[in-house]
Amino acid sequence: MSDHFRFGDFELDVTNRRLVRGGEAVELSARYFDALVLMVSAPGQLITKERFLEEVWRGVPVTDEALTQCVRSLRRALGDEAGRPRFIATEPKHGYRFIAGVEAGAGAAVVMAAPVAATELPAPSSSPGLAEAWRLVLAGTAGGAVAGAIGGLIYGFAGASDPLQPGLGSGSIVLVLTCVTILVAVTGAAGVSLGVAAADLLAKRPGPWRIVGGALGGLIVGAVVKLLGLDAFSLLLGQAPAGITGGGGGLVLGGAVGFGAWLLTRDGVSLRRAVVTAGAIGAVAGVAFGLMGGRLFGGSLDQLAQQFQPSRLSLDGIGRLFGEDGFGLISRTVTGGLEGLLFAACLVGAMGLAARITPETTKAGPA
Repeated sequence: MSDHFRFGDFELDVTNRRLVRGGEAVELSARYFDALVLMVSAPGQLITKERFLEEVWRGVPVTDEALTQCVRSLRRALGDEAGRPRFIATEPKHGYRFIAGVEAGAGAAVVMAAPVAATELPAPSSSPGLAEAWRLVLAGTAGGAVAGAIGGLIYGFAGASDPLQPGLGSGSIVLVLTCVTILVAVTGAAGVSLGVAAADLLAKRPGPWRIVGGALGGLIVGAVVKLLGLDAFSLLLGQAPAGITGGGGGLVLGGAVGFGAWLLTRDGVSLRRAVVTAGAIGAVAGVAFGLMGGRLFGGSLDQLAQQFQPSRLSLDGIGRLFGEDGFGLISRTVTGGLEGLLFAACLVGAMGLAARITPETTKAGPA
């Protein structure tokens, strides 16, 4: 087998383990590099999942998601797209095929027949990286809506458990708190997801910068929303609550989401493991934030209810579960941990599911 290949704008040097485009090295992990070599060295041939496992993973048991993530990362590095492939085509239920023309060694052309559909389709309107970034943002935002719905129902039923003033039914308070919680969670999730996606685009590949991007996204959206909220309260009511959640809460929860999103890109890390790890980190972050005196959404609701009297909202029922007179430190800490767990787990879970729902998987591909 030759140790040097050319295809498109790329050169693949097997001996020195380098993929180069226009004189600039393209970074790939060792295993993903081996997968690319396997396909490029047999252009036009079907590479089955079993062959990938035997020659790339060398018999190490891995999930189907590992192969899917490998091919997805290679497409991203090559500027390829699953729906309109120029290099790697999916053969549903069978494997993958390298469809680009390849020159081996000193220029001997490897003759192959690329599918007509792959050569006659027009170029996509946006880069694959941008398309995946938007998918990540939309998925994360949807995950935030799920987390908000669950949290809103919890706070709604907790608020409805106390005796209510005339004219306000239990169903009304559950509905109102659920809608408000969803709105807040979706706003935060959009900011964090944008931060993670921006980190991918700036770094030109998914990686640990997702942690920084998620944290910065949460910090910025939290600070901006708090600033606007305080101004709105001051303008409409003449006073503003100083202790509601803001940039600090967004920072810690965004970092937890970013860590989980980074785990999604790691070779051999399952979606379940990434979700559980992100949820655990989010829970710890929420608890620590509460112990340091910070307030996440539950604490902010209680702060608003206490400051704007006579308020019909009361979360004292949660405090009574922990033997507190009102919504105290234990209540803020426990609910902060629950919020962190829900927010991080739902966002990372949604991102991971969106990564699986690509053109190659909707066509029932092998991985």
